[in-house]
Amino acid sequence: MAITKRVTFIAKPEGIEMMKKLLSAMVAPSKAEDGCLFYEIFQYENNPQKFMAYESWRDEEALDGHRTSAHYAVYKSSYEPYCEKKYTDELEVLG
Repeated sequence: MAITKRVTFIAKPEGIEMMKKLLSAMVAPSKAEDGCLFYEIFQYENNPQKFMAYESWRDEEALDGHRTSAHYAVYKSSYEPYCEKKYTDELEVLG
């Protein structure tokens, strides 16, 4: 069963550009991972401090592989100084 998430990041005002850089660097390598069904990161036009990652993985094994990737480790060890708040919503695909 596919796992779909929406992760929201609120950057600190002084951290907007670094959050944008860190999150943007996740897109291409994440899309290339086995089991990635969808992976995009958005920045809100009306609120540049707010970013949203929308991702879908084939199964828990694929998501676990993502969490152990080198690019995920770089992001995970780097984003906190630039991020004011982060929260995740688990989504169920209907239909």
